[in-house]
Amino acid sequence: MARLIPRTLFGRLALLLFVAVLASHVLALTMMFEVLGPPPGPQPDHGMGGEPPTLLHFGRWLDIGIRLSVLMLAAWVGARWLSQPVLRLAEAARDLGRDIHRPALVEEGTVECREATRVFNQMQAQICRQLAERDRFVAAVSHDLRTPLTRLALRTETLQDATQRQQFARDIAEMNTLITSTLDYLRGAADPEPSVLLDLDSELHSLVDDYQDTGHAVRMEAIASQPSCAPLRTQAAALRRCIGNLVDNAVRYGGGAHIRCVDAADQVCIEVRDFGPGIAEAELHNVLQPFYRLEGSRNRSSGGVGLGLSIAQDIARRLHGQLSLHNAAPSGLVARVTLPR
Repeated sequence: MARLIPRTLFGRLALLLFVAVLASHVLALTMMFEVLGPPPGPQPDHGMGGEPPTLLHFGRWLDIGIRLSVLMLAAWVGARWLSQPVLRLAEAARDLGRDIHRPALVEEGTVECREATRVFNQMQAQICRQLAERDRFVAAVSHDLRTPLTRLALRTETLQDATQRQQFARDIAEMNTLITSTLDYLRGAADPEPSVLLDLDSELHSLVDDYQDTGHAVRMEAIASQPSCAPLRTQAAALRRCIGNLVDNAVRYGGGAHIRCVDAADQVCIEVRDFGPGIAEAELHNVLQPFYRLEGSRNRSSGGVGLGLSIAQDIARRLHGQLSLHNAAPSGLVARVTLPR
């Protein structure tokens, strides 16, 4: 039976319409014979001859109604039949955005559907190869850059002058941080981190303690009407890095940071505020772009490569949330991460 069905989309549509028209004619003639009876013998004349006008009109309308009904039913069935492969491709495309390593689609259906599925699978395989090549390239670059950096760190330990040794060590640490941030951004999302039920209060207080231990003016801001935040199912390390990048930005440009967590039934909002000069309204969107910096200096007090906010935004999106920036009154910047529950 399967061999009798055309392989092309056009052939299947033509077959469906042929069967629908044939079936409509058969059903219409059958119903007319059932209602009107078999072809009569000699009948009395009714003016123009033949059947009574009322019965004749009824038969014609019955014929038209049956044909239209069958054609509409055939069109509905055909649309569902022919749209299934397209819907399957659409679902596969959505899954591909969530997991690039998902299993390949089974090539089945019409010639057109098989060809589209084959091209889709080839595209997925090509993307996977490019991602693997990117990871190998980044790993090689990381090794090549860190090898001389390690030699510099070892030679720094042999310096007699303590001040110079401290300055060199600070420069090397800064270079290592810049290399790590840049390569992490180029590497993109690595293996997905499992989601856990995270105690937000403990996580944020731990982050604040780490910054305070290094002498930074970072503190947790309590909310009187909200004693604590309920646990949130999320990726702990990713969220910590996202908030850490925002705190780093606040400390670098604002001298310190205040963190607070605003809890709600459907979402959690984590805010990081500084008391620096803020950002011009026209630049609030631009600073979220990778490698974008408001000023070109490379000094330690305001240095960076313009990746902190961009990485934080990428992490927030991967956690199905969003990052937004707002100027505070009378001064300062508020970075707000909103995550759904």
